[in-house]
Amino acid sequence: MVELLAPAGNFISLRAVLENGADAVYFGLDNFNMRANARNFSLEDLSEVSKIAKEYSAKTYLGTNIILNEKLASQLDSNLEIISSSEIDGLILSDIGLIENCVSNGLEAHISVQENVTNSYTLKTLKKLGAKRAILSRELSLREITEIASKSPIETEIFVHGAICMAVSGRCFLSYGLYGRSANCGDCLQPCRKNWTLTYEEGEDNVVNFSDVEDERFIITGSDDESYRTNFFSPKDMCMIEYIPELMKSGVDSFKIEGRARSADYGAMVTGIYRQAIDSYNENPSEYNVRDEWMDDLTSVFNRGFDTNFYFNTPFETSEDNQSKYIKKDIGQVVNYYNRVNVAELRVWDDLQIGDKIIIQGKTTGSITHTIDSMQVEGEDVQNVSKNSNVGVLLPEKVRKNDFVYKLVERSQDD
Repeated sequence: MVELLAPAGNFISLRAVLENGADAVYFGLDNFNMRANARNFSLEDLSEVSKIAKEYSAKTYLGTNIILNEKLASQLDSNLEIISSSEIDGLILSDIGLIENCVSNGLEAHISVQENVTNSYTLKTLKKLGAKRAILSRELSLREITEIASKSPIETEIFVHGAICMAVSGRCFLSYGLYGRSANCGDCLQPCRKNWTLTYEEGEDNVVNFSDVEDERFIITGSDDESYRTNFFSPKDMCMIEYIPELMKSGVDSFKIEGRARSADYGAMVTGIYRQAIDSYNENPSEYNVRDEWMDDLTSVFNRGFDTNFYFNTPFETSEDNQSKYIKKDIGQVVNYYNRVNVAELRVWDDLQIGDKIIIQGKTTGSITHTIDSMQVEGEDVQNVSKNSNVGVLLPEKVRKNDFVYKLVERSQDD
């Protein structure tokens, strides 16, 4: 049975992805992971993370996958006993030097995609060192992955959804070169996602295109100052929901969703869709079909457009800005939840009406998306309420006092 592995940037995201069917979660520790700009967890949080995951019979993997200098390697090594005592299942390592110490502390050693594992010989060596799993290189095709997985003596993992880095398996120096902020130490400012001005100077050098891609082009847009800009550094997001059968047949052990720095509702939505897809395939492989609503839902949360990365061909399409159809607007907070009648009392500071889609998020609640079909004010049914009001909303799923309330507002072309 393939594992669905989902990201958790904080406790709200943790609960959100577990509620939506994640078999395992991965998350960061302050100072030791590739998402230093995300909220992350502290050493003191790990026991609670483990406890929550066990409620769902889910496994827990701690990302410690930055490039470790001597000081950081020593610090991580000294914390392995504490990490192990918190009952976290394993560590994601970008440094093979700590595999032995990790295993001796009772922790699974998973080798990060930054190790750029591209063949079964490396996997056999990692097995000898004590590694239990390796995340395969992002640059491999599905055919290559299938061949490698069939020969692998350890578990294999691949990314199936989320952002794609412009560099080989995430090893990028652009942020460091421009800002002195190292992507390899988890502190990437993502300059590749910005609009770049493209210029071309005539010269004696001839540029020869050896690419197999016939329709090779960048998205170039004109600007008011008569210059031209492009996102040629920034690839589209990966989305493999349409190819679940092919992935399932590859023999890979874990499907990974990227997105620790993204919102809880993103994690909830994407995890839920891939859970449905995997379960649908397992129930009846020969009758598997991609549901239209899956793609609709995936495009409703943050995305830069979708591509299949290197799975079937060399990707060449570059991204534009966020392609989500909605903006998430902060509009209120939960005052109380009445279990007997399944009603949430909300304090809202924006207008709300029947048919609006809202998201409620909290540490214990996770992330719940709900379309309002019933509202009351002082016991009377209403169709809408104005800002600075308290309103009762029929809500089948339990929420908690002080949970955050957001309204999904359709994005205009100017946003």
